Amino acid sequence: MKKAILTIAAAGMLFALFGCNNRAEVETLSPAQMAELKPMQQSWRGILPCADCEGIETSLFLAEDGTWVMNERYQGVTKEPSSFASYGTWARTAGKLVLTDSKGEKSWYRVKGDNLEMLDQEGNPIESTLNYTLAPVKASLPTTPMAMRGMYFYMADAAIFTDCATGKKMAVASNAQLERDYAVARGTETKPVLLVVEGHFTLEANPDTGEMVKTLQPDSNTKFIPGKDCY
Repeated sequence: MKKAILTIAAAGMLFALFGCNNRAEVETLSPAQMAELKPMQQSWRGILPCADCEGIETSLFLAEDGTWVMNERYQGVTKEPSSFASYGTWARTAGKLVLTDSKGEKSWYRVKGDNLEMLDQEGNPIESTLNYTLAPVKASLPTTPMAMRGMYFYMADAAIFTDCATGKKMAVASNAQLERDYAVARGTETKPVLLVVEGHFTLEANPDTGEMVKTLQPDSNTKFIPGKDCY
């Protein structure tokens, strides 16, 4: 079973986790809610134009903590991988939804009816007959691995990952090898250690409260870098 967040009583040195959602699945919003773009869990999906494939099936997930995850699947291609995921932070600016990814690159969208419309690189409408809209859907978070960097800390049978790109703290799924590697990396000091990892996000139940919390699921290429931090 996966372990959820470290309780405050067991590790007072950790900050409280940011809540992601109280439901395991993403709910479709009403038009009124979407127009306001409230900081709630929201998701959209659509097939966007592609220069050298049949289309890019794009799924965008917004979380109430100001973060997002996007999964892009290139249709009609035989080369693997055909799916790629990215994540970062989102904000509402001048009537537009601004996404900043983990590398600092930005993209823009705007509400158009019940949908989200993709804008160009300067935040302006795209003049085209092709489809640039994402429709609201009900879906689970993608499992496509993403490259991440963050400070990993383990205590009292639970682990916390503080993501370098977003500054958000989250639980880490139980991983015995990762816990052993952390013990070696930290040496005799009980402190966070920089971790680079390919992983994805899930929503897991806190065994104490039952609340669904964002959890990092490590997939591969885990490596601790002692003596370093995010910056």
